Amino acid sequence: MHRFFVEPSQIREKEIFLTGADVNHIRNVLRMRSGEEVLVSDGQGTDYHCRLEQLDSDTVTASVMWRLDGNAELPSRITLFQGLPKGDKMEYIIQKCVELGVSEIVPVVTRRTIVRLDAKKEQARRKRWMSISESAAKQSGRGIVPEVGAVLKFSEAVERAGKLDVCLIPYELAEDMEHTREICTGIRPGSSIGILIGPEGGFEESEVREAVASGAQAVTLGRRILRTETAGMALVSVLAYLLEGR
Repeated sequence: MHRFFVEPSQIREKEIFLTGADVNHIRNVLRMRSGEEVLVSDGQGTDYHCRLEQLDSDTVTASVMWRLDGNAELPSRITLFQGLPKGDKMEYIIQKCVELGVSEIVPVVTRRTIVRLDAKKEQARRKRWMSISESAAKQSGRGIVPEVGAVLKFSEAVERAGKLDVCLIPYELAEDMEHTREICTGIRPGSSIGILIGPEGGFEESEVREAVASGAQAVTLGRRILRTETAGMALVSVLAYLLEGR
């Protein structure tokens, strides 16, 4: 069943009004008709099973058949602080990590980051990244569209991550897998979790020391060195498995 996201202001007690790009998608791309059913999410965890009633040129009106409390979210909020990678890797990271359940993705500039975005480029990239996040949220049945935040400097990201209940920084020189296992299994549902991932080339040792001094815990992802677009997904997958199994 097709899923759409709306603002709470578009929701009435018995009707929901879809506007903007959703109208064209429903009418001209999906070629849907009155009577067909869709899922509509308010982006805050509540879904509405709806029936399309009226398809006008600028608004699609759907009647609410029943309301559903979303159950697709992880029991903990995970924020991925991702070192900006080259090319279109960020788009891939956003798509897959949203599918896996992260709540927010924050691009980070580190000492080894090659990509540099001015204000205009950052605004355009964030618009594109949010579109990818929304598409991935629809595909995976999420009840929210994870935010892709503004680009932060590494020190800013570390400061913000340090305020969370748990902050993990995968590091290729970390060796104690048993310690990593203890850390991950000790995270309780409801905890706020931050994950710091470096760009291509990883973090400099001084950055890891800075993060650990601010409360982050260095962990290993195994004996293999993972690419920047793989590392975050690997750790999110482990945490999702552990948290949802409780």
